[in-house]
Order: sequence, then structure tokens, then C-alpha cells
Amino acid sequence: MSKKKMKLRSACISVLSVLSLAIACNSPVQNAAARTPGFDDPVKATVAPLIYDTLSANARSIIAQLDEYYRGQVRAGFNGAVLVGVKGKVVYERYFGVSNREKKMPVAFNSSSQLASISKTFTGAAILYLYEHKMLNIDYPVQHYIKDFPYSGISLRMLLNHRSGLPDYTKWVPVYNKDTRTPITNEAVVGLMVKHKPRVEFRPNTRFKYCNTNFALLARVIEVVSKMSYAEFMNKHIFAPLGMTNTFVYEPWKGLPGNATISYKYNWVREPDMFADGVTGDKGIYSTVQDMFRWDQSLYNSTLLSNEMIELSYGPCSFEKPGIKNYGLGWRMLCYPNGNKVIYHNGWWHGNNTSFYRLIKENMTIIVLGNRFNKAIYRQAPVIYGIVKGVEATGFDDEG
Repeated sequence: MSKKKMKLRSACISVLSVLSLAIACNSPVQNAAARTPGFDDPVKATVAPLIYDTLSANARSIIAQLDEYYRGQVRAGFNGAVLVGVKGKVVYERYFGVSNREKKMPVAFNSSSQLASISKTFTGAAILYLYEHKMLNIDYPVQHYIKDFPYSGISLRMLLNHRSGLPDYTKWVPVYNKDTRTPITNEAVVGLMVKHKPRVEFRPNTRFKYCNTNFALLARVIEVVSKMSYAEFMNKHIFAPLGMTNTFVYEPWKGLPGNATISYKYNWVREPDMFADGVTGDKGIYSTVQDMFRWDQSLYNSTLLSNEMIELSYGPCSFEKPGIKNYGLGWRMLCYPNGNKVIYHNGWWHGNNTSFYRLIKENMTIIVLGNRFNKAIYRQAPVIYGIVKGVEATGFDDEG
């Protein structure tokens, strides 16, 4: 090993040691209760407050570097919230800009932002929750649950890992539904599929293609199986039990609560609702960085799902194309030859750009939620990782 590499390795070990010592002094965020077996009795978790670590001088230096980095990001147009956690402890949490520019309301700890496609991680988990409770089987065809579904040979698993071949509803719905402003429901999307049967893009389970239709259909399956709306199910069985008090599914006909952020274009023009805003599962969940960290830690603690279900959602890596990028069951993944994994998802809907990265081996979490259009958000996670680890940043940036 070269002297340069030895010095870099030593620096990384030093930084991680500082963080490890800092976080050892405090207990992690707890989701203490064990999972309950009954579907009708959601898991109840004891949620401890998120507490900052008492950091050493070296760790404070890392925080100062992150602050300096975000001063530059704000100058470049970033508006939103950031949280970094290591081994269950919050080591960096900042709020920048405004949640509602017209009312001059700042982004705060309880400012709920549209997660966009990060919502898919919750939809996937909800399907696996129902699977674990024997309410459905992910290898059954969609037609088993949605009786009029006009395509055969497509299983729930193929929806989860984007191997269905279905076309994206955000592109074909306007062809058949000329009113593109009024929000429609998941049930309405299914109805349009039954009536018009838009052409599939490839034979099911022959290749991967990311498609929002898959998770809109999964949300509809959740409604059919649970006999609840998607919003009701997610609140009862996921958000409330995990103490995610500022997380909810957006229902346009009910409007946004006062603490929700407004979606802005890059020039601060509001993004109006349109037909797809009533469709959930692929997007539509609002949350905060604190609540997302609770979601992250519940996965480490197997609070909601068993470890078996969590591992199922992470792989095995499909290696759809040469390289490390893959998709599990509701999660994007970076699968490295040495067995390490980065489990993540990004999002982009209207003016909202979002990133949620989970470095499993290191128990490191990076959450960035922005409510003003800014594609630079997708490049922030690797930079944050590089600053905390003391290494040169490497890219992992998909937009949805």
C-alpha cells in the first residue's frame, strides 16, 4: 500500500473513531417495542426524542465543513432541510430558507415536504408488511387482487422491482383523459387501464425499467386488501406506530396542513396541482428529516418488518446492467463487489428534489429534502459522505 493511501486510511479511521466515541455517550433513537403479529393491532413503538451528540473538537470541525458546504449550496439556490445520522445518532441537522415564501414561513423541524419517489420505499414496505402478515402474496398476479386488471403474467413482485413492462401512467393518462388539471385517484388510473389498455413496453419480467405505474398499482392493491384508503393504511400501520407525527399522504381534495412546504419552481413560482397529484404510492407522501430518520432507524431495529422481510427488499442484487446500480423491492441499491451496499432512493416531483441514503455497513444516513427545484440536491449526498468520512466524494445520483 502506498504512503498516500496509508495516510488516507489513517485519516478515515481517525474520523470514524471520533464519531464513534461521540455517539457512544448517548443512547440511540429507540423504537423499542417488538413487532406484534396481529395485522389489526399495529406495532406500537416508544419513540425517544432525537438528541444531538456531544462532539469532540475534530467532530465539530466536520460540522463546520458541512456548514461551509451548505452556505455555498444556499447561495446556489438550495432551499430545504438536511439531516445526517451516524450509528443511530443525529450529528448534523439544518434548515435553510422558507417553507412558504408568500407567508415568509421558514423551513423548520416540523415542515413536511413532498418526498416524491422516496414514497416508493414506504409503499414497498407496506406490501411486504401485508405479505408478512399473510394478507397477500407478492408472487401472485396483479389480477388476483385487481379483478379487472387487463394484463396477465404480471406479479406484485414485478411491480416492486420494476420488471412489469407497463407504460408510465404520467405519460399515457393525458392521451385518454383530456382534463389534466383535476387530480384523479389510483382507482381512476386502473379504470383507464381497463378501458384503453395502453400498450406494454416489453414482455413482463424480461428486463428492468423504472415506472411510476408499478407503485400506483401497488397502492391500489393495498387499498383492496386492507379495505382502507392508502392514506388511512399508511397512517395506521406505519406512520403513527413509528412516531412519524409530521408524515402524511397528500390528498388534494383535503388540502395541505399549515406546516407543509409549498412546491416551488426554481424561480419561486408555485407548482400547481395536476391530474397525477391525486395518485399515490409512487409519490404523494409528505415528511420531515426527523421523521425520515425514525423511518431509517426502524429498519435497523426491525420494528415494523422482520429482518427477513427487510433483507428481501434489499436484494438479491439483480445486476440489470454491468456495474453496481440495482433496484430491490422499493429501493435503489449500490451493490459493490465486496458485498457492501448503499440502500437509497431519490425523488423528483414538481419543485421537490429529495435524497435518502442509507450506508448499511456504517449505519450512516443522509437525508436531504428540498421544496424549490434544484437538481444539485442529487449531488449533495456523496459530498456529505466525503466530508464525514474524510475521503474524496464519489457519485451516486439518480433523479427519481
